[in-house]
Amino acid sequence: MDNLNSKMDKAVESAKKQFSSVRTNRANPDMLKNIQVEYFGSYVPLTQLSSISTPEPMLFQLNVFDNNSIKNIEKAIITSNLNLNPQVDGNIIRIRLPELTEDRRKELVRLIKSYTEDSKVAVRNIRRDQIDKIKQQEKNKEISEDESIKQQKSVQDITDKNCNLIDSLSSDKEKEILII
Repeated sequence: MDNLNSKMDKAVESAKKQFSSVRTNRANPDMLKNIQVEYFGSYVPLTQLSSISTPEPMLFQLNVFDNNSIKNIEKAIITSNLNLNPQVDGNIIRIRLPELTEDRRKELVRLIKSYTEDSKVAVRNIRRDQIDKIKQQEKNKEISEDESIKQQKSVQDITDKNCNLIDSLSSDKEKEILII
């Protein structure tokens, strides 16, 4: 059961990471964490090439460590699907968040729903694997039928708890996106 809990916790953490990368009305450094920048022939995360701060609610400020990487960082930000327009000022890149349109908000909510469903599928797959193990133990006479039913119910309860947590996180993120 400890293994089950740790696997499901990882699935919930993965959902949190995905939700945090989705844009809202406020600048959040997590939105830029998934951007990969070409740097000397390989792709590295933006966070390894610059420090990201949010001096204002609608503004990112990137302090670039290596001036030679500024053009590549700018290109990576522009080509990301975040609809951001970076402005370079020396070794500092500023990115002002544009206001979200109604269509963009709906698109982001659909993306959140997709992430939610993917996370819940991952949790249910973990449940299925655990229940299969329990049934195999019962078949091999390692545990009794009553113990098998008890463990399966316990697995289902843990699954329901984690699915509800993912739904709650999704709902909070949707509200955050839809607030004008």
